[in-house]
Amino acid sequence: MLIYLRVLKESFNFAVSALKNNKLRTFLSLVGVTIGIFSIIAILAAVDSLKKEIDGSLSSLDTSTIYLGRFSFGPTDVPRWKFEQFPDVTYDEYQYIKRNVPDVKAVSYTLNVPQETMKYEDRSVSNVEIGAITSEYYEIEALDIAEGRFFNEAESSSGVNVAVIGDEIANVLFDGAAQAVGKQARLYGRKFTIIGVLKKEGSGLFGNSRDTAAYVPVNAVRKIFGNSNRNLFPFIVIKPEKGVDNAEFIALLSQKIRMARGLKPDEIDNFFVNQLKGFTDLIDNITGQMNIVGLIISGFSLLVGGFGIANIMFVSVKERTNLIGIQKSLGAKNRFILFQFLFEAVILAVIGGLIGLLLVFIVSIIASSFTGDFEFVLSAWNMFIGTAISAAIGLISGILPAISASKLDPVEAIRTGM
Repeated sequence: MLIYLRVLKESFNFAVSALKNNKLRTFLSLVGVTIGIFSIIAILAAVDSLKKEIDGSLSSLDTSTIYLGRFSFGPTDVPRWKFEQFPDVTYDEYQYIKRNVPDVKAVSYTLNVPQETMKYEDRSVSNVEIGAITSEYYEIEALDIAEGRFFNEAESSSGVNVAVIGDEIANVLFDGAAQAVGKQARLYGRKFTIIGVLKKEGSGLFGNSRDTAAYVPVNAVRKIFGNSNRNLFPFIVIKPEKGVDNAEFIALLSQKIRMARGLKPDEIDNFFVNQLKGFTDLIDNITGQMNIVGLIISGFSLLVGGFGIANIMFVSVKERTNLIGIQKSLGAKNRFILFQFLFEAVILAVIGGLIGLLLVFIVSIIASSFTGDFEFVLSAWNMFIGTAISAAIGLISGILPAISASKLDPVEAIRTGM
């Protein structure tokens, strides 16, 4: 065992010495591997960071949450022209679900309305995301109140002009959350009383968040836009009780809506039941495909780096043919020569990989500083993958040159070197 350790140590020392003595050649070999590892790990880190940000954006919602509406969140077999003719879900259907569908923890009626400008005296905030919802939405989405409260069922049903606003709106219009509660701001040309302010959240994936959002009773918005506006895209958001079988719940829900709409057995559903879990599964599928495509593209860079190492190693064998012959004539075994060149190739590749990882780390820090709250993540797993791939490339690239070096005849090697 000690003999093998000694052979490995001497082979390693020979490899390091050879790399030091040929600095330019070593540098040129490193470039190809560095670019390849940088490409692969940068893509993996970017996709991981994107997935983490998306998961964080969706973490406030339970994946069992269901969205009932005339649009599908994912691919569908229903032709576009057909589902565009589907009727909108109505406020009456929302109440029907509350009364007739069992195992419902919370159900809310929502309207997707355009962004609006909110004003207070001489101050204003533009592009405010308006959440036109019923009071139950507070139980479905994790909304943290910093000051005040959320509107109750009575205020929601009667459509009172009250609002719960984000932290940034409170700071711009009222100099802070504490000063906002009880004040009246103008929205849709009407006065809305601020009854609550949400905790600061920070920027979301696409630059917006609840900090620039205002939640108002849906019936207050219905008074403004009416009930027949096809541009509002209403949804009924449903959160089943914990532990309920979602497939059975969705089947029962679909049956109830079909009955309420008087659909015949041979007619297709004129609505879509979208589950948030299906949406997250779709995102996982997309990020998985992005990973695969990125790895294939960056793999070509790594392949070029591997060929570069193999080429350099063959040149190294040719240059050191005389030395190999002398080592063999002095008793060096084939495995010693083999390990010597393998170590040289692997060390070369690993150094290139580490430099690539360092570049990814630097780029991720710079990118994170320019993208605000979006953080690029270089995980320990990705670093391990980068190092392992580097070592594997070195091993594969160096195996043929190492074998050819180990099989040289000592007499012929010395004669050739002379």
